[in-house]
Amino acid sequence: MRALLMAGAMSLVFTLSLTPLFIRLFHKLGWGQFIRDDGPKSHHAKRGTATMGGIVIILGTLVSYFLAMWLTGTPIPASPLLVLFMMVGLGLVGFLDDFIKTRNQRSLGLGGWQKISGQVLVAGIFAVLALQFPNKNGLTPASTKISLLRDLPLDFMKLGTIVGIALFILWICFLVAATSNGVNVTDGLDGLATGSSILAIGAYIVIGFWQSNQARYGGADIGDIYRSYNVRDPLDLAIVAAAIVGGLIGFLWWNTSPAKIFLGDTGSLAIGGALAALAILSRTELLLVLLGGLFVIEAGSVIVQRAYFKVTRGKRIFLMSPIHHHFELKGWAEVTVVVRFWIVGGLLVAAGVGSFYLEWLTS
Repeated sequence: MRALLMAGAMSLVFTLSLTPLFIRLFHKLGWGQFIRDDGPKSHHAKRGTATMGGIVIILGTLVSYFLAMWLTGTPIPASPLLVLFMMVGLGLVGFLDDFIKTRNQRSLGLGGWQKISGQVLVAGIFAVLALQFPNKNGLTPASTKISLLRDLPLDFMKLGTIVGIALFILWICFLVAATSNGVNVTDGLDGLATGSSILAIGAYIVIGFWQSNQARYGGADIGDIYRSYNVRDPLDLAIVAAAIVGGLIGFLWWNTSPAKIFLGDTGSLAIGGALAALAILSRTELLLVLLGGLFVIEAGSVIVQRAYFKVTRGKRIFLMSPIHHHFELKGWAEVTVVVRFWIVGGLLVAAGVGSFYLEWLTS
């Protein structure tokens, strides 16, 4: 518990106090945001705002997590390291995208397939590693079963070892790409993706802490063994989630309207990757539909808009996608859109955490 509190607090202090220094550094390096010409006109004033803020969050998470574990003398198991690997790996993909944008002064960085290839590469390595490192009870960080509130009977390995492993890797790649791109498209208004991510990743502090108290090997009472959780390192997942959330809260101070710095793809892809990794390793993959419900809505609006545009040969459902821009063009103030979307995201997170706890009560 001490490590959890320390990791969150130190990460918050790191990003809250050091982000202004990074803002000045990024301005000197010329890492300013490029704004799309076809976007809302009010956004043109944001041109040149420091971007790649995800670097600050990633550094804050890494420094605070390892420092908290060292100060408390807590061993570092495989699961949180895998979350950090995913976060850093996708952060590097996003950094390449951001760097190309700032260097060439355009709104397009990596091509669509290039970005997806980077995400798949990191996710594929993560998937292979997540099936290694069994603990003394034989539990690996991830399971080849599809999970909702815990592992379901749907097991890829029932199709055979080679086919099962291949399908598992494809499943993980899909989850990671969908989640990271969902956060990426949500990052279009000051503080929107950052605040929404605090809520979604914060849920995994609660879930990890509860799972650790009800773990099959350790926390659960004898009478609750039959419904306890088969998850490796749940408390450690809660600690790394706390480090990420602390960093996001400190960063939000500078990212809220009017933003002094943006996440960039460096931050949005890293955050989305960490969220997907936490879901996979806590055996709550499908619960992401609720916990990351706002990201599902945002990404879904883009998919629906493009599909409808092609089918109807030029007609649109929304004034602009992602859907937060639709409400901007309808006349909502940017802060109004952000706060209302936070409320929607928070309600969906509450529904997800509530469903998780209700399953325990009724199982």
